Amino acid sequence: MKLFPESAAVQLEFEKIKTLLELHAKTEYARQKCRDLRIHTRLEFIETALRQSHEFRQLLLNAVYFPNDFILNLSKDLKLLGIPGAVMTGEQLVNIRKLAENISSLFRWFDNERRLAYPGLASVLKDTYYEKAIRELITAVIDDQGTVLDSASEELRRIRISLYKKRGDLRRAFERVVSKLNKQGYLADIEESFLNGRRVLAVFAEQKRMIKGILHGESDTRRTAFIEPEETIDLNNEVFSLENEESREVYRILKALTAQLSHHAPLLKAYLDICGEFDFIRAKARFAEEYDGEYPVVQDKAQIHVVNAYHPLLKIYNKRLQKPTIPVSLTLDDRNRILVISGPNAGGKTVTMKTIGLNQMMVQSGLLVPVHPGSQFGIFRQLLIHIGDTQSLEFELSTYSSHLRHMKHFMETANGKTLFFIDELGSGSDPNLGGAFAEVIMEELARKHAMGIVTTHYLNLKVMANKTPGIVNGAMAFDEQTLSPLYKLIIGKPGSSYTFSIAERIGLDKKLIERARNMVDEDHFSLDRLLNRTEQDLRELEKKEKELNKLLKENARLKKEMEQVLDKEKHRQQMELLKQQNKVTEDRIAYLKDMDRKLKQIIIEWKKATDKEKSMKEMAALLFKKDEGKVVNKLQKKIDSKFDEIGGAIEVGMKVKMKRNHQVGEVIEIRGKRAVVKIGLLPMQVDMKDLVVVKEKPAEPAS
Repeated sequence: MKLFPESAAVQLEFEKIKTLLELHAKTEYARQKCRDLRIHTRLEFIETALRQSHEFRQLLLNAVYFPNDFILNLSKDLKLLGIPGAVMTGEQLVNIRKLAENISSLFRWFDNERRLAYPGLASVLKDTYYEKAIRELITAVIDDQGTVLDSASEELRRIRISLYKKRGDLRRAFERVVSKLNKQGYLADIEESFLNGRRVLAVFAEQKRMIKGILHGESDTRRTAFIEPEETIDLNNEVFSLENEESREVYRILKALTAQLSHHAPLLKAYLDICGEFDFIRAKARFAEEYDGEYPVVQDKAQIHVVNAYHPLLKIYNKRLQKPTIPVSLTLDDRNRILVISGPNAGGKTVTMKTIGLNQMMVQSGLLVPVHPGSQFGIFRQLLIHIGDTQSLEFELSTYSSHLRHMKHFMETANGKTLFFIDELGSGSDPNLGGAFAEVIMEELARKHAMGIVTTHYLNLKVMANKTPGIVNGAMAFDEQTLSPLYKLIIGKPGSSYTFSIAERIGLDKKLIERARNMVDEDHFSLDRLLNRTEQDLRELEKKEKELNKLLKENARLKKEMEQVLDKEKHRQQMELLKQQNKVTEDRIAYLKDMDRKLKQIIIEWKKATDKEKSMKEMAALLFKKDEGKVVNKLQKKIDSKFDEIGGAIEVGMKVKMKRNHQVGEVIEIRGKRAVVKIGLLPMQVDMKDLVVVKEKPAEPAS
């Protein structure tokens, strides 16, 4: 993205974003990427960077471990691999092995499931592969401390075995000499030491001529002489010779290993970049946590549709102070390309511009932004800003001359992929003349399809925005009662500067205020007063709307509670009905048991009795109760007089008759093989097989 002027990144505080981002980077690669953070103009780059940041932030939110712990800077070490004959130290080789192990962990972590779940992060590994030979080559030669292993070569093994034996012989010979001289009282308190790589005795200076050997030196006080005893000279020489052989063999092995690894130099460089890239992505994700960054929608066209957008630096600052931050929501598209924001000074106009500009730069840099996830950002190829005093002593330009010079550049270079921000358009000159130029500038920028935000106090620009297609008014809300800005953007109407209101509230002499009013054109004053009143009325309407929404929510809550109460009452009624049905069933079971007992008794008496007719009458009286039969027949006749049985499939809403008790009701629900039938006021469940569909007979005409 092209920026104008060169200080645009500083003015929109993008440089501060890069500085804060760098604090989260651990590797030199990531820190350099933070310092050189690019603002892309290609959708695929932006989408990939945003997706990677979003995916890593999801890992952080879900406390998922990501195996990228390698933070060493091996750039200089890896350059050695490209130099013929170079030799890497054991410590450098251990670090390269750690790099290879870290890459191995990354490839293992990205199994098939995670590659699908985190495609953005997985794409970092798409152009490389894991080469296990690197780790195997180093492991075969170097241990964890960077020491060459005895098994690295047969020659080294032989040398170290010989060296181990000679050092043992030297130690035993030296201990014999120390024991002998100790008894003679020739040795100082420290008894022995090492000097010039040789094991020596610490002898009192006055006794040094009593011991045969080589004098290697004396202490600072000259009270102690360091002598290599004659008995160990040959052994020391052999040990020294073997140590030199060991050093030469270790050097040869390290040189050969370095030569082998040089074939993998490009791959190792890619490994280092991968670790740095993941560290850079992690830095972006951790930085996003500070200002609650989200992943918005990005499209390859000129547009801005932000919902609840915050200035990230202001969000971080207020978060630390536990203060609220007021978000801004606005839309710039093909219909409304230029937003003219008016309102009192210190009301938040410039902050609104910087919020949109900084968020746009962050999105095109692949950084998550503090907006609602449903926000939509376009892609712009150049960003032009004019904020603050642009007076230039170097070019002998006044504030207004510099202002016009910038506007000239704006109009010459603007196009459909331009995003611009102009603070106080037309200021610094005569209001009438400056206002006229400001109208021309806005018309030209609108004609070139550029998108942007303009702040102004000029009434003519507010009027122009109201009647010019593609230009829309906006106002920063202001509380006239408390004389305090609300930092809230209202789209669709211009704002008042509250010039006289502010003067009255701060206690300026009313006569002076009245004189000033008289000097102002009446139409101008009336318009400002109308804007003032309109804004206050709008705020009152918003307040009432909030109260109404609150009441609607309360009404919805009460409705939900009432429905719950009705559901409970319905459930209670159903339970009561079931209890009654169960009670009837229990009474019937008791009746049948009693009937069974009586029948068995009658049968026993019938077998014994000589008068069989009497027993038969008793049984008939027990089985057929005349009164009950009459009631059932009467009820059946009444139902048959009103309804005809038509049969067929039972559906909701049909009239049905219960076969057992001849009651008629309406089907209100079907539950499998049972139907819920409403008889009177109470619903009850009945088996479908115990129901028959009926139809009400037409009423007979009166004679």
